[in-house]
Amino acid sequence: MGAALGLPASRLPAQPRAAWLAAAALGLAAVALGAAAWRRARPRRPRRLQQVGTVQQLCIYPVKSCKGVAVSEAECTALGLRSGHLRDRFWMVTKKGGHTVTARQEPRLVLVSVTCEDDYLIFRAPGMDQLILPSKMPSSHTVHDCRLSGLDIKGRDCGDEAAQWFTNFLKTEALRLVQFEKNMKTRLSRKIFPAIRQSYQVAYPDCGPVMILSEASLVDLNTRLEKKVKMENFRPNIVVTGCEAFEEDTWDELLIGNVEMKKVLACPRCIMTTVDPDTGVIDRKEPLETLKSYRLCDPSEKHIFKSSPLFGNYYFVEKVGSLRVGDPVYRMVQ
Repeated sequence: MGAALGLPASRLPAQPRAAWLAAAALGLAAVALGAAAWRRARPRRPRRLQQVGTVQQLCIYPVKSCKGVAVSEAECTALGLRSGHLRDRFWMVTKKGGHTVTARQEPRLVLVSVTCEDDYLIFRAPGMDQLILPSKMPSSHTVHDCRLSGLDIKGRDCGDEAAQWFTNFLKTEALRLVQFEKNMKTRLSRKIFPAIRQSYQVAYPDCGPVMILSEASLVDLNTRLEKKVKMENFRPNIVVTGCEAFEEDTWDELLIGNVEMKKVLACPRCIMTTVDPDTGVIDRKEPLETLKSYRLCDPSEKHIFKSSPLFGNYYFVEKVGSLRVGDPVYRMVQ
């Protein structure tokens, strides 16, 4: 009653004053909670879309270091591109101890092609009979502990026939082919590159689930080379046309189809780029040396990239969806 008469709270009797203060606190808490809920429910400020190019090519590399498969459309999952049973870098070759074997060590891996028919993968390589494997390995096959870029990851064994096929083709020590399964534990981006602020999942790709490169950047590089190189030397998932050379370095958030992606890191290049995709012969010099002459990182980033030149960019997927060749590539600007 005292509050109704307009008396100050300090002059209220002890019990009513405590009740009044409690009610006031509850009221303030309700207001705060309501404001927080409103902020959560309030839609994010719409981002302006600026078209920066068009998708010229989509490519899935089912087996790490082997040939890519060009597709006209693809699902874009959190772990990379997918078309039917073909998933980007969901298979890899390993040697004793589960250590990964790539074209850096065995350049002729780039001559192995993979296609999919019904529920089977068909592997082909020069001088070899084709190898046919089910797209999903039986659960009775062993799951191996593998090692990729210094980190542990699992892989289900693809059987003795596949192991012998790769061993015979490369004429090397005993090899195994393993398959990643989506219920297996992935590698965390921050453990691959501590400089990456965003935390996302990575299966068998080197650094990120999607790699983007522009046609203009390749054209620019080839003007500086005596022997021209192909896009296959760089193995991007998405090739963009209709932009300036290295314009992709400025793209942060992208919308392609209904897929939203965010840039996480420029792609540091290694001797893998010097493997001729048509012959499987490693040069160890070009185009790497030319890239080093004009594509080194800013000195402030040398602790991240060291002496590796940068060519293309890695993205992680913020919103999964589908995309196709011919889709506009939009930069999302706040």
